[in-house]
Amino acid sequence: MPDLTFAVEGAQLVRFAATPMLAFKLRISNTDAVERIQNVLLTCQIQIESTRRRYRPDEQNRLLDLFGEPDRWSQTLRAMLWTHASVMVPPFEDKTLVDLPVPCTFDFNVAATKYFHGLLEGEVPLNLLFAGTIFYQNDEGALQATRIAWSKGARYRLPVAVWKEMMDHYYPNHAWLCLERGAFERLDQYKRTHGIPTWERAVEELLSLDAAVLNANPAGESSP
Repeated sequence: MPDLTFAVEGAQLVRFAATPMLAFKLRISNTDAVERIQNVLLTCQIQIESTRRRYRPDEQNRLLDLFGEPDRWSQTLRAMLWTHASVMVPPFEDKTLVDLPVPCTFDFNVAATKYFHGLLEGEVPLNLLFAGTIFYQNDEGALQATRIAWSKGARYRLPVAVWKEMMDHYYPNHAWLCLERGAFERLDQYKRTHGIPTWERAVEELLSLDAAVLNANPAGESSP
């Protein structure tokens, strides 16, 4: 019966996908090399092991929304689910190298996006958990199928620079912000009422108004 092991040898952006995507270079080996693997329906759950790296003070500040104040991180810092991925592995006998396509998002309502955006350098420790079905030929040449247990996994440290390169490729100098519909309607009305041509300009004007109020009343005192 096949006994597969997995290792990630690298990752790079996929330049011409419909949505942001990384390709993980996945090495799959069969400990019983005499068996011929016909194909593998492989699924993968990818977790971010956020406790397995150090954070600079400026990164800690950028991650307040996720984990709170740094003095509480011993309680709040935890592993989180990033995404799921899947691939059809073609026939092989001993070992093979395949691209595991990993879909990504720049939606800041997603915790993983906030986490990646909060990092400035270094690597992201990942834990990849595999499952799926292996189709193979037994000693008599008959086609057999067996399941991959969730105990099969691999760890990989994804360079932060690779994630940033991917988002810069798909959204150069842009970021996605999802608003509650009521807030969007008020912003849209403000934009139309003041004849503001772009959303960026509308937000910048509101931020300027807020800064002016703070400068005029730095102590936060109530107006008479």
